[in-house]
Amino acid sequence: MLILDYVIIGNSAAGIGAVEGIRRVDREGKITIISDEEYSAYSRPLISYYLADKVTQEEMKYRPDEFYNQNNVDAKLGIKVTEVNEDDKKVLLEDDEEVTYDKLLVATGGAPFIPEMKGVNKENISNFIKLDDAKAIASDIKESEAEEVVILGAGLIGLKAAEALIKKGLKVTVVELADRVLSAILDKEAADLVQEHLEEAGINFILEDTIIEFLGDEKVTGVKLKSGQELDCDLAVVAVGVKPNVSIVKGTNVEVNRGLVVNDKLETNIDDIYAAGDVSEGYDMLHEMAGVIPIWPNAYNQGLVAGQNMAGSNESYREGFARNA
Repeated sequence: MLILDYVIIGNSAAGIGAVEGIRRVDREGKITIISDEEYSAYSRPLISYYLADKVTQEEMKYRPDEFYNQNNVDAKLGIKVTEVNEDDKKVLLEDDEEVTYDKLLVATGGAPFIPEMKGVNKENISNFIKLDDAKAIASDIKESEAEEVVILGAGLIGLKAAEALIKKGLKVTVVELADRVLSAILDKEAADLVQEHLEEAGINFILEDTIIEFLGDEKVTGVKLKSGQELDCDLAVVAVGVKPNVSIVKGTNVEVNRGLVVNDKLETNIDDIYAAGDVSEGYDMLHEMAGVIPIWPNAYNQGLVAGQNMAGSNESYREGFARNA
């Protein structure tokens, strides 16, 4: 029997699903999973609870630490992939190590979308999509003795950040360009109810406005809005949304639209390269067309099917659709 080398870039839901999919079919092949995060697989939706001290880092894990050994996985954590060489079937790491593959899965998830804003690189400005973001915010609060925070974005990510930070005793103001909170999923009537509930908890909202500049020298001390209003803050969170993290295939011939284009078997247009999760653009059963579906269940299920197909199965996945978080 031919022993295959499987390489998975990404250690979140799609990557873990792929490991389990491969092992359903192939118990012998070598699996290497590579992630720029140093942690074992954890639930990203729980980072707001971690920031609010509701859960520990250990409680965020959804697979035991033994998962990798039990599935004979070489986990290279805390290291970045710098290049994918589709011709030589190699992945180059930042320490110059080369990892060869027979089958490759790109499961790099989403990257924060950051609008152009003056001063966005100042200290004490964070995103909020992974554990390191939550740790950075907690550290900034402690070191700066922060009292006021401005959050850009009233989607799910921004509101979860607001919920965590109000529980930590900060004064929280959320700035949103749309005319309502959660504009992607709620109509005005429903959004008003959510906003009222959050305002009762102490969260302030400024709608139909946005940040154009972060004020201060090295550290942020305030923000300037498009309307001209200025707000003081010791801390800022940019939570406008996420986009598929496709940078890893730059320089390859992998087809990219918004995300990596895949067929029903999660194959890209390049032989032996698959994609799954938030980085991919798979079939949406409700819209009956391809699209990015950046939610946890879809990522895991796509990874599971991709893993099985990498190992020689012939499965299809057409059940993806957006649903309530």
